[in-house]
Amino acid sequence: MKKLCQYLFERKFFFINLFIFFYIFINILDGERGYFSYVKKKELLEKKKVEQINLTKNFDVLKLKNSMLSAPNLNLDYLDQLYREFFVLGKKGEKIYIIR
Repeated sequence: MKKLCQYLFERKFFFINLFIFFYIFINILDGERGYFSYVKKKELLEKKKVEQINLTKNFDVLKLKNSMLSAPNLNLDYLDQLYREFFVLGKKGEKIYIIR
């Protein structure tokens, strides 16, 4: 028992360094700022960028449609198209075919 205690005492620098090495290594891989967290956040960032692009496109389309229905720039062709789509209406003498 005395030899074991003496051996561990002589090697304490080695064990302390080993413990510190494993502690740092585990924190590099795992944890809030570790590698795995970094990869997850990077994937989330890419998804959010794609979502932002899609939302920007949708916003531009809605902005264009809104501008076509505004009073000074009223687009009668677009208004006619909306009436035909929503109310399934046509002009006098037209035949409307509904294809399902």
